[in-house]
Amino acid sequence: MRKLLTITLLLCCCQFLRAQEDSLMFTPEYLDTVVISRVSTINDYSMVGVNYGVTFSTMYFNPDKMGTAFRFNPVYFSVMYTHYEKMFNYIPYFGITLGFSYSHSGCTFNDNPETGYPLGYIDGATNVSYQTVEMPAMMHFHVDSAPTKIMANLGGYVGYRLSVERSGMFLDEEYTNKFRDYEYRFDYGLMGGAGIGFMIDPIELHLNVLARWSLQSLYEPDYFNETFHPNNTYYYRYANPIDISVTLGVYFQLTKRTGKTNKQLKQQAREIVYGKATD
Repeated sequence: MRKLLTITLLLCCCQFLRAQEDSLMFTPEYLDTVVISRVSTINDYSMVGVNYGVTFSTMYFNPDKMGTAFRFNPVYFSVMYTHYEKMFNYIPYFGITLGFSYSHSGCTFNDNPETGYPLGYIDGATNVSYQTVEMPAMMHFHVDSAPTKIMANLGGYVGYRLSVERSGMFLDEEYTNKFRDYEYRFDYGLMGGAGIGFMIDPIELHLNVLARWSLQSLYEPDYFNETFHPNNTYYYRYANPIDISVTLGVYFQLTKRTGKTNKQLKQQAREIVYGKATD
C-alpha cells in the first residue's frame, strides 16, 4: 500500500512540473521575454566612393635637418573602388581597395627664435609644397557590427609630382615653381591607415586616417657632390615625404552587402521551377 501511494505521489509531481513547464513556455508573458538574434551573412560585394579631406605633410631627411615641421594642406581628394571577398569562401573580413587620389606633400622649417633666421632649408627654400597624383592599391580588412564597421588598409602606391611651389629668403626665384634637373617627379611608396564606417545600406560613410611614406627621394642622393664634394662619392642626401591625411568619404554599394543577391534569387527561382540539379 505504501509503495502504491509513493508511486502515485511521484506521478502527480511529475505531471504538475510538466504542466508548469508547458504553461511557462507558451504563456504570452514568457514569449515576451524571448530574445531572437538574427544573424546576417555578409556577401562578397563591391562599392565605389569619393573621399575629401586634409593632409599634414613633413619630410624625413638623412642627414637630419633641424627645424622641420608639418605643413597643412587643405585639399585631398580620391575616388576608390573596394571589393570584399571571403577568404577560403568562409572568412568575411578581407578585400582589396584601389583607385586614384590627388594630394599634396612637402614641409616647412621653423625660424630660430633668437636670430629670426630659418633653422633649415631645402636648396634655399623654407616652405615647399608639391601637388601629387597617386594610384593606391591596398589590402583591406574590416569587421562589421551593423550599423558600424572597423576598417584597416595596408599596401602601396605609385604617383607623380605635378608641380612645386617654394618660398624662402635664400631661394633662387627661378625655381619658385620649377623643378631642378636633379629632382625626381616619379613617386612610389607605402600607404596604410585605419578608420570607421557607418552603414546605411546601400550607402556607407567612412572616416579614415591614411599615412603615406614615399620611398622615392625628392632629389638624386649624390647631386650635392659635384659642386661641393667632388672627391667624396659617398656623400649622399635623402628627403622622403611623409603625409598623414584625414578624410571623410561617401560610398555606394554596387551589389548587396547582406541577404540574397540577385544571382542567388534567380538560382532559387530556377530550382523551384525546374528542380535542383543533381550530379
